[in-house]
Amino acid sequence: MSINVQPSRWSGLVPVDDTALAVTDTGGPGTPVVYLNGQFATQGYWRRVIAELGTGYRHITYDERARGRTSHRSADYSFEAAVRDVDAVLSARGVERALAVGWSYGAFVGAHWAHRNPRRALGAVLVDGAQPYDWLDEAMEQRIRKQFRLWSPLLTLLRPTGLTPRMNAGELAECNIELGRVARERDLAPVLDGITVPTRYVVASGTSLGSRGDEQERIRASLGAVAARNPHIEISAKVASNHGAVLKKDFRAVAAAVREVTPAGRSDT
Repeated sequence: MSINVQPSRWSGLVPVDDTALAVTDTGGPGTPVVYLNGQFATQGYWRRVIAELGTGYRHITYDERARGRTSHRSADYSFEAAVRDVDAVLSARGVERALAVGWSYGAFVGAHWAHRNPRRALGAVLVDGAQPYDWLDEAMEQRIRKQFRLWSPLLTLLRPTGLTPRMNAGELAECNIELGRVARERDLAPVLDGITVPTRYVVASGTSLGSRGDEQERIRASLGAVAARNPHIEISAKVASNHGAVLKKDFRAVAAAVREVTPAGRSDT
């Protein structure tokens, strides 16, 4: 007689490369969902989505390298490291297959992970991110570096609270600039075109911190062509809140998109 032992709730540090990531796993028999944060955000941003979805899912959140209060610093803050860390977290928690749900920077990470792991990804929900658009040029790079230099004193003051990364202004700027390269049409479009699992976008409205005019809306407009090319990808919702508020004000739309891609009757661990 076999006994099906369900994973229990767990939180702690998961070692990976030269660092360790703060991870929370609600456990339980539900479909595993791994949540991928905004570039400088923390796992707490997902609390409303998690509460809305409830105990029918196994929720796995984590703070990326040098983010939050306890994730350790690293010598590598690259996008590739962020994608590898998804596998490290899931492996540490004994999860073979999962839904990937990412916001902003995390949407790019989720898209790449789903593309590279079609047998492990049950589906993906990409929240106001992973839009192929060439927004980075030399002038933008200089603008990003200037912004982070200006913000540096405030970011330094907030570090002990866990609200800002334990990274210097140069590291923060380079992460943002690298994301611009990842977002280029020639680099991101093939990734999205190659996704073979159910994928839903939740798209915000208006501006975001650091954006100007209609920059954000022009970037979001690229998703129409993405959905037209790939039948696995759909735009689940266009919501009223802006980029920074979407997880707070439109968490129900995000949860609805998760339900859309949830395999019926499946509980994978």
